[in-house]
Amino acid sequence: MSRMFGTDGVRGVAGSELTIELATKLGQAGAYVLTKEQEHQATIIVGCDTRISGGMLANALMAGICSVGANAIYVGVVPTPAIAYLTRKHKVDAGVVISASHNPMEFNGIKFFNGDGYKLSDALEDEIEELIRNNMRDVVLPIGSGVGRIDYRMDIRDEYVEFMKKTVPVDLHGLKIVIDCAEGASHYTSVKTLQDLGADLVAIHTNPDGTNINANCGSTHMEELQARVVYEKADVGLAFDGDADRMLAVDENGKIVDGDQLMAICGNYMKQKGTLKKNTIVVTVMTNLGFTLMGEKQGIHIEKTKVGDRYVLENMRENGYNIGGEQSGHIIFLDDNTTGDGLLSALHLLQVMVETKKKLSELAGIMEVLPQALVNAKVPNHKKDKFMEYSEIAEAIAEVEKKFNGEGRVLIRSSGTEPLVRVMIEGKDQKVIDEEAKKLADLITKIML
Repeated sequence: MSRMFGTDGVRGVAGSELTIELATKLGQAGAYVLTKEQEHQATIIVGCDTRISGGMLANALMAGICSVGANAIYVGVVPTPAIAYLTRKHKVDAGVVISASHNPMEFNGIKFFNGDGYKLSDALEDEIEELIRNNMRDVVLPIGSGVGRIDYRMDIRDEYVEFMKKTVPVDLHGLKIVIDCAEGASHYTSVKTLQDLGADLVAIHTNPDGTNINANCGSTHMEELQARVVYEKADVGLAFDGDADRMLAVDENGKIVDGDQLMAICGNYMKQKGTLKKNTIVVTVMTNLGFTLMGEKQGIHIEKTKVGDRYVLENMRENGYNIGGEQSGHIIFLDDNTTGDGLLSALHLLQVMVETKKKLSELAGIMEVLPQALVNAKVPNHKKDKFMEYSEIAEAIAEVEKKFNGEGRVLIRSSGTEPLVRVMIEGKDQKVIDEEAKKLADLITKIML
């Protein structure tokens, strides 16, 4: 039986894979496991993104929380990193986000944070999962006054806005910025924060209707933002994903600046200011080879982990580093927040632009992005980790690796959050690597479907 928790909580199509029954059980088991050592009546903060299924799943989850005697505080639509912050600020026992991040709207997910605002360890997730599989065996459910309460606090999102402004108090007067909020959780918090800091702001995709989150917008579809930045003669464009834990940028010429480049810009600025702890940036094996070459040139140590922001965060916490992330724009500034935070990343980038008085295109030139192709192969979710068990696929991968040996690299992995196998090839010729990556991805889909 496959593991219920992926690299970023429990994900699935809402109503079929992620059902209200499962959401209720996750609320029960999660609340029980995360609060069983507490002597007081535990409290858990719950928020969601703008998906139409968010309210349905949030109410089911909170019913589960209350059924084991814990209280819930429902804060409505807020970014994922806001839940991490609010959990710490209000000293509650845990936080939960109902979101499927950058995934299409029919998907949703449930992600837990502990009382310190960090994602759960594998061991705690396994304990929750075991309790669900055993149907809450030996757990006594309270009755009467022992049942938990739900408190509704939709105003609490402004505390996150104030935290952002205080954490990076950059003066944005004179800077024209276009932001794409992906019809998602940042449609209020990012707009208010940047306007309060003085930006001349053009905001697009800020009218979520429950079904349009991430639909041809946000950090996974940046063509409109690129064109709008050029049209508006803006200084920079900022694109968030559905739950606003990641951010990608667009320079004044309409060119995308990815997560690797953003970490290079901010990491080097931190080094110059003496705030880059242990002179290190933590990235994943998917990071562009150009980032490693940048580190060698700038005298910055580059630490690599397997793919997934949780592994980046684990490495940062274990070794005392303070910046790390992924090419996708999921960047962790650990001095400020306990998880990736798109708005925080945006503010740090804008701070570098303001204080250096340099255009984003010039700042992004600190690293050369080497040709890289990334193609997704759609496969059944329950098979995605088994692609190497198919001899035809294994042989095809070996052939591609042989072809690029010494002149690039090949990385094939299953997605931790979607029913996909990701094919990544780096090499000298963009056309060649695009063709090879597509050919391999098509083969994987054909054989595994």
